[in-house]
Amino acid sequence: MSVTDEALAKIREMISSGEFKPGDRLPKESDLAARLQVSRNSLREAIRALSLIHVVDVRQGDGTYVTSMEADLLSDAVSFVIDFHRADKVVHLLGVRRVLEPAATALAAGRIGDDDLAALRALLDEMSAATSIEEFVRLDGEFHGRIADCSGNPVLASLIRAVSAPTTRARVWRAITQDDAVGRTQDEHERIYAALAAHEPELARGWATVHVAGVEHWIEVAAAEVP
Repeated sequence: MSVTDEALAKIREMISSGEFKPGDRLPKESDLAARLQVSRNSLREAIRALSLIHVVDVRQGDGTYVTSMEADLLSDAVSFVIDFHRADKVVHLLGVRRVLEPAATALAAGRIGDDDLAALRALLDEMSAATSIEEFVRLDGEFHGRIADCSGNPVLASLIRAVSAPTTRARVWRAITQDDAVGRTQDEHERIYAALAAHEPELARGWATVHVAGVEHWIEVAAAEVP
């Protein structure tokens, strides 16, 4: 279990035990980090995960407040970080993506038009300006979905969307916890876009393979670290 996951589990236990109730303000960051014996960065990542699924509310300049003790949300806090630990689920889904997406990207490179390239460029620009991880990952999904549509094979595009959707949480958590994951993702997107714009199918296939395989490898490593 990573330090961030451990911090998340400890905070969840404090809430589920009733130590902190809905409306209660959590201790200030330095005090809570010392109590949990984690770094302030790990604590911030744990709080961010709880905020994403609305267990806590982070109010800038005010503090962090408990919003809910509902069992399903507290359970969701755990599933948020362990989804990518289920090697029989997410890693296998990413393995399917690694087979399908490079093929779709190669097909798209041979047939993509100016309008679709402009739409992809706009998505890349939006990703660069994204103000949250959730927005970035949503736009990332749109980027890959648009490329799949440009393959000219609607069945292939549908399959790619079907296997991509269940990996969203894992991709959000990677963006939060892995150093420069967003920057690397942006760089790989730009290389895929350049290959599409140059109508180079094999180059597009290669960069799409590298892109998906990188996420797959990170999840495999993260899963192996879980007892």
